[in-house]
Amino acid sequence: MGQTITEKIFAAHLRDTPTPGNMVLDIDVIMCHEITTPIAIVDLMEKGMDRVCDPKRIKAVIDHVSPPKDSKTATQAKIMRDWARRHQIKDFFDIGRNGVCHALFPEKGFIRPGNTVIMGDSHTCTHGAFGAFAAGVGTTDLEVGILKGVCAFRAPKSLKVEVVGTLPKGVVAKDIILNLIKRLTVGGGTDMVIEFHGPVIEAMSMASRMTLCNMAVEAGATSGVCQPDLVTANYLWPFIKDEYQSPEAAAAAFGQWRSDLDASYERVLTLDVTTLAPQVTFGYKPDNVKDISEMEGTRIDQVYIGSCTNGRIEDLREAAAIVRDKTIADSVRAILVPATPAVYSQALAEGLIKVFMDSGFCVLNPTCGACLGMSNGVLADDEVCASTTNRNFNGRMGKGGMVHLMSPVSAAAAAITGTITDPRRFLS
Repeated sequence: MGQTITEKIFAAHLRDTPTPGNMVLDIDVIMCHEITTPIAIVDLMEKGMDRVCDPKRIKAVIDHVSPPKDSKTATQAKIMRDWARRHQIKDFFDIGRNGVCHALFPEKGFIRPGNTVIMGDSHTCTHGAFGAFAAGVGTTDLEVGILKGVCAFRAPKSLKVEVVGTLPKGVVAKDIILNLIKRLTVGGGTDMVIEFHGPVIEAMSMASRMTLCNMAVEAGATSGVCQPDLVTANYLWPFIKDEYQSPEAAAAAFGQWRSDLDASYERVLTLDVTTLAPQVTFGYKPDNVKDISEMEGTRIDQVYIGSCTNGRIEDLREAAAIVRDKTIADSVRAILVPATPAVYSQALAEGLIKVFMDSGFCVLNPTCGACLGMSNGVLADDEVCASTTNRNFNGRMGKGGMVHLMSPVSAAAAAITGTITDPRRFLS
């Protein structure tokens, strides 16, 4: 019997099996940000264990409230900053050089096929787009990872999703993952890794694959993962060009981290996207999803384009194509947050920032702030946001606020009309 990609990664990183079904893995990349990591740092200090397993394996950033909004968040940032200096962590990204972690770290080339990756952040699953096993963990596991470079997981189970058909105009990766979460429900992927397969996935950019894997956790999954291929190799080429003769050679080598054809799965699901419409959430669960036409005309107060789900240059280009030479509705405030400085710079060079600002958008520096209701776009009671983020929990972006998750294309259309709108009306 063949193995899934996750089974192969677990076998290659296995340190110990303390009890049946539980596996202690060596971790290649330990990611840290200033919301969850300071708790671990302080606890280790209080225990007299202020050490790191290997500063080269740790990647740290201040991104959730950037710059800090008050003394508490400034203190969190300071704890991270002092810790990084104390342990000579080279890959620490402070204010001005930072970015949304799950966009910045892939952009820096830190993730490779076959890697194991942890972070005290549920959307660490984003990095599975590279053919890695990447999972969010709690504070205790993060502490052990920082100190010993290991983490314990249950033996992996996998759910295979085959995405087939032809993606219609105006329908993008965000629509696919929202529709999949609707089908699976928020618990449908519990204790499993969702593997994305099929011709639609193979044709996707790395940005789109990251969008898919980013929201695997919203279906309860431990992680999402794509099979590494030439698309992966081309994305990573600036960082791996000294290791391989060509991107094709790299892609061939990455083949060791692809699932075997006879691998066994807990469940196999086929998703034909040929007739898929733009999707949008309602209510307060990520599986509350409808075709956008069913929500057409719903009032909104704010539009937010950004986050680790949809703040990359590809997302900005798609949204800018909708708002170009148009003005946002008078009833709406619209916020754009490029996910990293590099994305911001590229958007400037391409004239996209001007397009957004001319239409009435407020453009902010890279930060996660609004996504979890901490800063830079928090909602007031009874306000409604059309958002490209990944969660629509009650109060997620502000107490009493309502969040409708959608693609950058759909969010841009909503900004123009002031209501939830099928973006295809703006596409020639």
